[in-house]
Amino acid sequence: TNQLSPVSGQPGRLPPGHARIRRRARDTADQQPNRTPHHLVAGRKMTLPLKLVFVTGNANKLREVKKILCADVSSENSLKIEVESKALDLPEVQGSTQDVAREKSKAAAKLIGGPCITEDTALCFKAMDGLPGPYIKWFLEKLGLDGLNKMLQGFASTEATALCTFAYCEPGKEPILFEGATEGNIVPARGLANFGWDPIFEVTGTGMTYAEMSAEQKNSLSHRSKALDKLRNHFSN
Repeated sequence: TNQLSPVSGQPGRLPPGHARIRRRARDTADQQPNRTPHHLVAGRKMTLPLKLVFVTGNANKLREVKKILCADVSSENSLKIEVESKALDLPEVQGSTQDVAREKSKAAAKLIGGPCITEDTALCFKAMDGLPGPYIKWFLEKLGLDGLNKMLQGFASTEATALCTFAYCEPGKEPILFEGATEGNIVPARGLANFGWDPIFEVTGTGMTYAEMSAEQKNSLSHRSKALDKLRNHFSN
């Protein structure tokens, strides 16, 4: 069948360039494999897993984060998350918990050359206007669990807030912060002493320290799980 020339409107050959474009398009289509899109299986939408790099050298933290974020989800369309860890030597920053989280995540993303999550934990004594706060790691190293208890001797209140801040950061961008807090009291150590200050933090209304709880109990109400729930919700929307 004759085709109209795009120039004259009369029957004739199409310009050579136009024919070449049509041939290239046909050849390219012939080379494409006949495959189902990776996010569709039998016409059903599948949610691809979100892969996160968690910057930490703390095996206990990594274990908890994986249990919380990578647990089986009830809905097939719920966000699946995969976590891998990377230990980095990051500069120590002084400031508020938020300041520390921001600077730490920026430095980590720059070193990795890609997106990552970091975590900062604070234990804030009400009687001491928030101290030790983000410096709890060094207080614990120097004073131990018993020393942290003695810090509150003479004060009427043993109330404390466990605060967790996760930061998601991409290189050259501002971090996104996700915070979780759990209220409790500082008590003499009870339970297994294998994870930081867990033995001295009794969660309000439970009569139990973190260290006395099962992993499931702790992960249902901890400051860490609350922050990670916010992170999951952010990436699910």
